[in-house]
Amino acid sequence: MDNDFSKAMEFRHACKRFDGAKKISESELTFILEAGRRSPSSFGQEPWRFLVITDAELKTKLRPLCWDQQQVTSCSHLVVILAAIESVRPSSGIPAKRFGRRPLPPEQIEAYLKRYSTHLSDTLSSDAKTYAWTARQCYIAAANMMTGAASIGIDSCPMEGFEKEKIEHVLALDTTQWQVALILPFGYRIDAQSTQLRLPLEEIVEYLS
Repeated sequence: MDNDFSKAMEFRHACKRFDGAKKISESELTFILEAGRRSPSSFGQEPWRFLVITDAELKTKLRPLCWDQQQVTSCSHLVVILAAIESVRPSSGIPAKRFGRRPLPPEQIEAYLKRYSTHLSDTLSSDAKTYAWTARQCYIAAANMMTGAASIGIDSCPMEGFEKEKIEHVLALDTTQWQVALILPFGYRIDAQSTQLRLPLEEIVEYLS
């Protein structure tokens, strides 16, 4: 089946070198960020924040902390995706507010909050466990942002190769509140796209009946 989504998936690749002279427009950037904002999350908690960096000096400072990868400084916009820590805990009051956005009776909201608290009691018991949960959800937002970008001809490169604590220090993050999940440069390729290598469908899919 050939459609726009398939074309976007074929276009998307981990762009290793961007054309530093080409910049993403404000409307295009908003489109990409909206793809992240509208992404699904567990219990609808939206445990993420997107830091958009265009300042060349800050990019240069971050590059050595990202294994000196040139994407960091050659991209048009560098998006640092942060995973929430404290705000997903019931004690913060935020989960209740998230549940309260829907026109539900108070007792139903309370039931949702109780189920949430019980289900995640161990997950939310430490910053490390909380980060493991919220960071996974950040990847859902990142995937949608990358595919959305590809659909309008913009490249990206998801990056896990970075020194997390040092970047959090440079960005002056309160890590009890937010921690870096991944780094996501966006821009325009300067080299030809590499061949996309993937396992065949029959090797990764099993039907159970």
